[in-house]
Amino acid sequence: MAAGADVVRCPWGDDPAMTEYHDTEWGRELRGDAPLFERMSLEAFQSGLSWAIVLRKRDRFREVFAGFDPEAVARFGESDVLRLLDDAGIIRNRLKIEATIANARSLLDLDESFSDLLWSFAPEPRPAPTSYADVPATTAESVAMAKTLKKKGFRFVGPTTAYALMQATGMVDDHLADCIARGAARR
Repeated sequence: MAAGADVVRCPWGDDPAMTEYHDTEWGRELRGDAPLFERMSLEAFQSGLSWAIVLRKRDRFREVFAGFDPEAVARFGESDVLRLLDDAGIIRNRLKIEATIANARSLLDLDESFSDLLWSFAPEPRPAPTSYADVPATTAESVAMAKTLKKKGFRFVGPTTAYALMQATGMVDDHLADCIARGAARR
Protein backbone atom coordinates (compact mmCIF):
# COMPACT_ATOMS: atom_id res chain seq x y z
CA MET A 1 0.00 0.00 0.00
CA ALA A 2 1.04 3.56 -0.48
CA ALA A 3 2.65 5.50 2.32
CA GLY A 4 2.47 9.14 3.18
CA ALA A 5 0.39 11.69 4.99
CA ASP A 6 -2.35 11.68 2.36
CA VAL A 7 -3.10 7.95 2.88
CA VAL A 8 -6.05 7.29 5.16
CA ARG A 9 -6.06 4.09 7.21
CA CYS A 10 -8.01 2.69 10.09
CA PRO A 11 -6.56 4.24 13.27
CA TRP A 12 -4.33 1.35 14.35
CA GLY A 13 -1.35 3.47 15.41
CA ASP A 14 2.01 3.76 13.72
CA ASP A 15 3.66 0.38 14.46
CA PRO A 16 5.13 -0.64 11.07
CA ALA A 17 4.26 -4.32 11.56
CA MET A 18 0.65 -3.46 12.39
CA THR A 19 0.45 -1.12 9.40
CA GLU A 20 1.76 -3.86 7.10
CA TYR A 21 -0.70 -6.39 8.57
CA HIS A 22 -3.56 -3.90 8.21
CA ASP A 23 -2.68 -3.07 4.62
CA THR A 24 -1.95 -6.58 3.32
CA GLU A 25 -3.75 -9.18 5.46
CA TRP A 26 -6.54 -7.98 7.75
CA GLY A 27 -9.88 -8.15 6.03
CA ARG A 28 -8.51 -10.06 3.03
CA GLU A 29 -10.33 -13.22 2.05
CA LEU A 30 -8.62 -16.28 3.49
CA ARG A 31 -9.79 -19.82 2.86
CA GLY A 32 -8.40 -23.27 3.51
CA ASP A 33 -8.48 -25.48 6.58
CA ALA A 34 -4.87 -24.98 7.69
CA PRO A 35 -4.72 -21.18 7.13
CA LEU A 36 -8.03 -20.72 8.97
CA PHE A 37 -6.89 -23.02 11.77
CA GLU A 38 -3.82 -20.80 12.19
CA ARG A 39 -5.89 -17.62 12.28
CA MET A 40 -8.43 -19.09 14.69
CA SER A 41 -5.60 -20.25 16.97
CA LEU A 42 -3.86 -16.89 16.91
CA GLU A 43 -7.13 -15.06 17.57
CA ALA A 44 -7.61 -17.29 20.62
CA PHE A 45 -4.09 -16.51 21.84
CA GLN A 46 -4.84 -12.81 21.35
CA SER A 47 -7.89 -12.96 23.62
CA GLY A 48 -7.34 -10.43 26.38
CA LEU A 49 -4.17 -9.10 24.78
CA SER A 50 -3.13 -6.77 21.98
CA TRP A 51 -2.93 -8.13 18.43
CA ALA A 52 0.47 -6.44 18.15
CA ILE A 53 1.81 -8.93 20.73
CA VAL A 54 0.56 -11.89 18.70
CA LEU A 55 1.85 -10.41 15.47
CA ARG A 56 5.35 -10.00 16.95
CA LYS A 57 5.29 -13.63 18.07
CA ARG A 58 3.56 -15.10 15.00
CA ASP A 59 6.70 -16.53 13.36
CA ARG A 60 7.64 -18.34 16.56
CA PHE A 61 4.07 -19.61 16.95
CA ARG A 62 4.34 -21.06 13.45
CA GLU A 63 7.62 -22.76 14.31
CA VAL A 64 6.49 -24.37 17.56
CA PHE A 65 3.00 -25.31 16.32
CA ALA A 66 4.32 -27.16 13.23
CA GLY A 67 3.16 -24.46 10.83
CA PHE A 68 -0.34 -24.89 12.28
CA ASP A 69 -0.72 -28.15 10.36
CA PRO A 70 -3.84 -29.56 12.07
CA GLU A 71 -2.67 -33.17 11.70
CA ALA A 72 0.68 -32.42 13.34
CA VAL A 73 -0.82 -30.30 16.13
CA ALA A 74 -3.45 -32.97 16.84
CA ARG A 75 -0.61 -35.37 17.70
CA PHE A 76 0.79 -33.04 20.38
CA GLY A 77 0.79 -34.49 23.89
CA GLU A 78 1.61 -33.37 27.41
CA SER A 79 5.35 -33.16 26.65
CA ASP A 80 4.53 -30.71 23.86
CA VAL A 81 2.33 -28.66 26.20
CA LEU A 82 5.24 -28.45 28.67
CA ARG A 83 7.65 -27.53 25.84
CA LEU A 84 5.31 -24.76 24.71
CA LEU A 85 4.80 -23.46 28.24
CA ASP A 86 8.58 -23.10 28.49
CA ASP A 87 8.92 -21.15 25.21
CA ALA A 88 9.22 -17.41 25.90
CA GLY A 89 8.76 -16.75 22.17
CA ILE A 90 5.01 -17.40 22.38
CA ILE A 91 2.16 -16.53 24.70
CA ARG A 92 2.49 -19.14 27.43
CA ASN A 93 -1.04 -19.84 28.54
CA ARG A 94 -1.85 -23.48 29.29
CA LEU A 95 -5.56 -23.14 28.52
CA LYS A 96 -4.89 -21.54 25.14
CA ILE A 97 -2.19 -24.09 24.25
CA GLU A 98 -4.43 -27.00 25.21
CA ALA A 99 -7.34 -25.45 23.32
CA THR A 100 -5.21 -25.18 20.17
CA ILE A 101 -4.35 -28.88 20.36
CA ALA A 102 -7.95 -29.86 21.11
CA ASN A 103 -9.15 -27.65 18.24
CA ALA A 104 -6.80 -29.40 15.81
CA ARG A 105 -8.33 -32.71 16.87
CA SER A 106 -11.86 -31.31 16.52
CA LEU A 107 -11.03 -29.99 13.06
CA LEU A 108 -9.86 -33.45 11.99
CA ASP A 109 -13.09 -34.97 13.36
CA LEU A 110 -15.28 -32.76 11.18
CA ASP A 111 -17.29 -34.41 8.43
CA GLU A 112 -16.99 -31.25 6.34
CA SER A 113 -14.37 -28.73 5.33
CA PHE A 114 -13.41 -26.46 8.22
CA SER A 115 -13.07 -23.60 5.75
CA ASP A 116 -16.55 -24.19 4.34
CA LEU A 117 -17.98 -24.46 7.85
CA LEU A 118 -16.51 -21.13 8.95
CA TRP A 119 -17.42 -19.34 5.73
CA SER A 120 -21.02 -20.56 6.04
CA PHE A 121 -21.40 -17.92 8.77
CA ALA A 122 -20.17 -15.00 6.64
CA PRO A 123 -22.90 -12.36 6.61
CA GLU A 124 -24.07 -10.31 3.67
CA PRO A 125 -21.96 -7.17 3.16
CA ARG A 126 -23.12 -4.18 5.17
CA PRO A 127 -22.41 -0.48 4.90
CA ALA A 128 -18.86 0.57 5.67
CA PRO A 129 -18.32 1.78 9.22
CA THR A 130 -17.34 5.43 9.51
CA SER A 131 -15.81 5.04 12.98
CA TYR A 132 -14.94 2.21 15.31
CA ALA A 133 -18.12 3.02 17.24
CA ASP A 134 -19.91 1.48 14.23
CA VAL A 135 -17.95 -1.80 14.49
CA PRO A 136 -19.56 -4.44 16.70
CA ALA A 137 -17.64 -6.79 19.01
CA THR A 138 -20.03 -9.60 18.14
CA THR A 139 -22.82 -10.24 15.67
CA ALA A 140 -25.59 -12.79 15.36
CA GLU A 141 -23.33 -14.64 12.90
CA SER A 142 -20.35 -14.73 15.26
CA VAL A 143 -22.59 -15.95 18.08
CA ALA A 144 -23.90 -18.71 15.80
CA MET A 145 -20.37 -19.61 14.66
CA ALA A 146 -19.12 -19.84 18.24
CA LYS A 147 -22.11 -21.95 19.29
CA THR A 148 -21.64 -24.35 16.37
CA LEU A 149 -17.90 -24.65 16.96
CA LYS A 150 -18.47 -25.36 20.66
CA LYS A 151 -20.97 -28.11 19.76
CA LYS A 152 -18.30 -29.62 17.52
CA GLY A 153 -15.75 -29.67 20.34
CA PHE A 154 -13.83 -26.47 19.67
CA ARG A 155 -12.60 -24.45 22.63
CA PHE A 156 -11.60 -20.84 23.27
CA VAL A 157 -13.66 -19.51 20.37
CA GLY A 158 -16.44 -17.40 21.86
CA PRO A 159 -18.52 -14.87 19.92
CA THR A 160 -15.94 -12.06 20.23
CA THR A 161 -13.06 -14.27 19.07
CA ALA A 162 -15.27 -15.63 16.28
CA TYR A 163 -16.02 -12.09 15.13
CA ALA A 164 -12.34 -11.13 15.23
CA LEU A 165 -11.68 -14.19 13.07
CA MET A 166 -14.40 -13.06 10.65
CA GLN A 167 -12.79 -9.62 10.43
CA ALA A 168 -9.26 -10.94 9.99
CA THR A 169 -10.18 -13.39 7.23
CA GLY A 170 -12.41 -11.18 5.11
CA MET A 171 -15.74 -12.71 6.07
CA VAL A 172 -16.64 -9.14 6.97
CA ASP A 173 -14.96 -5.91 5.88
CA ASP A 174 -14.65 -3.63 8.88
CA HIS A 175 -12.08 -1.29 7.37
CA LEU A 176 -13.49 2.19 7.84
CA ALA A 177 -15.24 3.82 4.87
CA ASP A 178 -12.33 6.13 4.02
CA CYS A 179 -9.55 3.55 4.65
CA ILE A 180 -7.22 2.74 1.77
CA ALA A 181 -7.71 -1.00 2.45
CA ARG A 182 -11.54 -0.88 2.34
CA GLY A 183 -12.79 -3.41 -0.16
CA ALA A 184 -9.28 -4.66 -0.94
CA ALA A 185 -10.38 -8.29 -0.73
CA ARG A 186 -12.79 -7.69 -3.60
CA ARG A 187 -10.33 -5.81 -5.81
